[in-house]
This record gives sequence, C-alpha cells and structure tokens, in this order.
Amino acid sequence: MIVMLEKTNLAVRFSAAFGRNFIMSRIGKLPVEIPSGVNISLESNTVSVKGPKGELSQRISPLVSVNIEENTLSVSQTEESREAKAIFGTTRSLIANMVQGVTENFSKDLLIEGVGFRATVKGNVIDLELGYSHPIEHPIPDGVVVTVSDNVKIHVEGPDKQKVGQLAAEIKSYYPVEPYKGKGVRIVGEYVRRKEGKKSA
Repeated sequence: MIVMLEKTNLAVRFSAAFGRNFIMSRIGKLPVEIPSGVNISLESNTVSVKGPKGELSQRISPLVSVNIEENTLSVSQTEESREAKAIFGTTRSLIANMVQGVTENFSKDLLIEGVGFRATVKGNVIDLELGYSHPIEHPIPDGVVVTVSDNVKIHVEGPDKQKVGQLAAEIKSYYPVEPYKGKGVRIVGEYVRRKEGKKSA
C-alpha cells in the first residue's frame, strides 16, 4: 500500500512539473510520414495504401478522421469520448503498419526442432510433419509468402503485419516447444523456458 502511494505521489509531481503529456503521451498524435512511391487514398471510411510491395486497405471508425497533407498523414478524434480515445492511437498504428508493409515486408522466422519433424510448401499450403499420425496441411493466406529451407526453417513474409503474425502463431500452435527436450515449433528470437527432467536414482 505504501509503495502504491509513493508511485502515485511521484506521478503527480512529474505531472505538475512537466505537464500531463509526460505521462500520457499518445501515439495517435504523431503524424505518419508517407515515403516516396507510396500512395494513400481515403474513400467511404476506408484507407487504401499502395506501394511497391502491394496494396492494403483498412476500414476506420467514424469516431476518428484522417487528414492527408503532402507527405504526412494525421489522425484526429471526431468527438471527445472514451471510445474515440480508445480507437485513436490504434487507427494511427494500423495505418503506420500499412505504410511500412507496402514499402518493406514484415516477416517472421520459425524453427522446427525434433527428430523427423519437417515442413514443405506445396502450392498455397504448408505441409507440416510434427510427429503425429498424419501430416498437417495449413493453408497460406493471400498476400503472404512462405519459404522453407533445410526442411526446418520457415520464413513467413508479407505486407500485412496481422496476417504474417497470425500465420506464424497458427503454425507454432500445432506443436509449441515443450520445456524438457525443446521439441516443437518456435518463433526465432522468442524465449522458451526450459525445465530439468527427472533424474534417475
């Protein structure tokens, strides 16, 4: 209880000294830089972004508005409500991710570990052999490219950050890394907590 009071008092002192924005900085207030070669259009509450890596679109809430001026895009609230404040920064982040995705693809790398575990790409399907009695065939969504090297290294790439992350998570979910021997599918760079097995007497 004393620790919580100390933290609250510290926040109040910083707020008085530096203003509320020091504590409540909002990502939504930052403008989005539009690089050369990227075109952004707004029509019927839908933002469309086109660039060298593809084209993406996103419907936006009527609680926010988008303003495009030369090489920058800004997002603002159309009303002062709790819902508008909640969607404000999210909308800006989604548009910023779209701009980044059409200029340089997002990517995720996965690694398969286990004897006999392997993956292959067959058209628009990734075929996974993960020790089950049958292979797992998972569809690859449009706009996402999957490549496999050495039968165990999976590279997922595409302009849509959500699709890339979702596909990587779905592939991993078929056999998450178990903590004793480290068998399974992991996303490269993630921390996997290992446990020590039972020791024989």
